[in-house]
Amino acid sequence: MLKISILSDDCKRKYSSRKGERSRPVRKGERSKKEKEVGPSEKEKEVGPSKSRKERGSVKKGAEVWRWPVQQNVEAAAIWKTCSHNGPAFAPPYERVPNEVKFKYSGKPMRLSDEAEEMAGFYGRMLDNEYTSQPLFQENFFNDWRAVMTDKEKRVIKDFKKCNFQEFDIYYNVKVGQRVLSTEEKLQEKLRLKRQKADLIEKYGYCMIDGHKQKISNFELEPPGLFVGLRDHPKMGKIMKRIEAEDVVINIGKETKVPPPPLGHMWKEVRHDNTVSWLAKWTENIFSSTKYMKINPSYKGEEDCQKFEIARKLKAHVGRIRDQYTQDFKSDDMQVRQRAVALYFIDKLAFSVGNEDEDTADTVGCCSLRVEHISLEEVKGRKKWVVTFNFLGKDSFGYENSVAVVKEVFNNLREFMAEKEPGIHLFDKLNTSFLNKYLDDLMEGLTAKVFRTFNASQTLEDQLTRLTEDYMTVPEKVWGYYYAKENVARLCKHQGTFSESFNKSMDTLETKMNGLKLQISALEKEVEAAKKGRIKVPEQRKKQQQIAQLQKQKKELKIQIDAKQEIKQNSEETSELNYLDPRITVAWCKKMNVKITEIYNISQRDKFKWAISMTPPDYRF
Repeated sequence: MLKISILSDDCKRKYSSRKGERSRPVRKGERSKKEKEVGPSEKEKEVGPSKSRKERGSVKKGAEVWRWPVQQNVEAAAIWKTCSHNGPAFAPPYERVPNEVKFKYSGKPMRLSDEAEEMAGFYGRMLDNEYTSQPLFQENFFNDWRAVMTDKEKRVIKDFKKCNFQEFDIYYNVKVGQRVLSTEEKLQEKLRLKRQKADLIEKYGYCMIDGHKQKISNFELEPPGLFVGLRDHPKMGKIMKRIEAEDVVINIGKETKVPPPPLGHMWKEVRHDNTVSWLAKWTENIFSSTKYMKINPSYKGEEDCQKFEIARKLKAHVGRIRDQYTQDFKSDDMQVRQRAVALYFIDKLAFSVGNEDEDTADTVGCCSLRVEHISLEEVKGRKKWVVTFNFLGKDSFGYENSVAVVKEVFNNLREFMAEKEPGIHLFDKLNTSFLNKYLDDLMEGLTAKVFRTFNASQTLEDQLTRLTEDYMTVPEKVWGYYYAKENVARLCKHQGTFSESFNKSMDTLETKMNGLKLQISALEKEVEAAKKGRIKVPEQRKKQQQIAQLQKQKKELKIQIDAKQEIKQNSEETSELNYLDPRITVAWCKKMNVKITEIYNISQRDKFKWAISMTPPDYRF
């Protein structure tokens, strides 16, 4: 099949480096040649002024600002020519608890080895958490804990029910928590932590790329601890191991001095690959997934733009692709029919392709769906065919949904399920590699993720086009935006749980709402008293104006609370950062006169700087 180019002329024109082009500092008040070609400057284009220093960023006066894009005379596949950094910041070493803090087994105190004691402390400080009472959590923890014990400890500690972690609980959660600090001590402690954080960022939070100082993301290695997971995750309670230098691959320039690992350790490997943006990588032990220390996302704006351009290309060809898989519903070849139905799910329901390897958490995608995961119902007399899904999706969230499908899909599913046991794969003629290759044959660069990006971005744009009423207040517009994002999150099955920060945020809003109600009630009583001649008329008018202002604040606050309640079960951040073309949001903000700061936080504005600086109000995905 004919493959389609994935990079538009628009992206090539705006983001390709020019041969022989030289950069020079832009003088005060002057527009650079590239800015003139692309359009208005970032300051002119960003929606709404950013008045505070916090919003502008912490760039010191006179410091050089390296604006994206910056590639100059670098070979096509290269991201940088020279690169230096100090490696990742490792978690601080474990400090043993005082001798009087004892672990007890069968009622007898027992002194543990360093690593076993550290792991026991992880469990002890969680005793008041509901997770530690669950048998699966206890089983996973005990198995991992025994793996780090000495032989002597293993011979003694054999029954988890005989373990007593109470003194760890007291030490970590009571004694430390009961320390009372004076106001001066609190201030000094706050300043100490602030200086400590600043020193850490200065040493590990920056790298030098082609002579320019750039921010690094994810430079702090996660400390060891216990994996909690979500709901009934099968790995809850497992120990997240400490990342050592022996686990870390360093990527750095050839002519640059390799940063020294912690004393007594060695790097797993040192590479000099200038075609990737990661500076270090390691594998965590819970899911065996690779983690990266990378150049700040704003440096990779060109890559983001190209990703969304692929999804935009799909818009021009999705009709042809849909026509093809619709015709394939009636194919004589069982594999072709299974492929067509799987592609229908990927397109219409935003399913992932799925992994070929069995996942211990039993999360599934399209290719790994089993017969037990779906049920069929034909609604006679209404010409309606319903498929009900029930399986564990991404991050072990249960996906339960009933959707109406076309008759051809329904009939094919019934045939695919015929004479199969519940544990057999629904699409037993497909695998991930086969389906991915077919997608790429349809359009160069096409994947299930591209379909998700296309459908998510298109859904957002369609939803936002409805929010064009001029009489809407800014809070109402912002609420409408978040509601549109909630629909996208639901489409992509991005779900979340109630976090501590969410609950605190809701408590703050509710407290503010109660305060407004009390103020309004008090003023209304005063106005009522005024009607009886107890206060002067001018004061009465003033209080009525105050009531009107407070009522307006109350209305806007209620919109904010309702919006948070509406979207609390979905993780819009996943959609926002990965599947939504930020140019849709930027264009909508400019068109609706909504400050970009109302929608994107400071890190998101940094990541999407490329979109904020070049997107016109009439941009269409």
